[in-house]
Amino acid sequence: MTERTIPNAATLRGWRKSSYSDNNAGDCLEVLDDHPSGIPVRDSKNPHGPALLFRAPGWSHFVTALKGGAVADRS
Repeated sequence: MTERTIPNAATLRGWRKSSYSDNNAGDCLEVLDDHPSGIPVRDSKNPHGPALLFRAPGWSHFVTALKGGAVADRS
């Protein structure tokens, strides 16, 4: 699998908070809809940092793993 990133996520417009994010202004995951190359995902606390670019199947697997508790909190 090739890792795909967007080095400066702030260059893209239209980010929205993911429905899977923490509602207490803590861990906020933002996604960008309708990007031509996939689904960009970034940490809202670092808007000028990189964004990961998922293809649709990869994003589906990631969300399914989160819902199932397969992704542990490592903070």
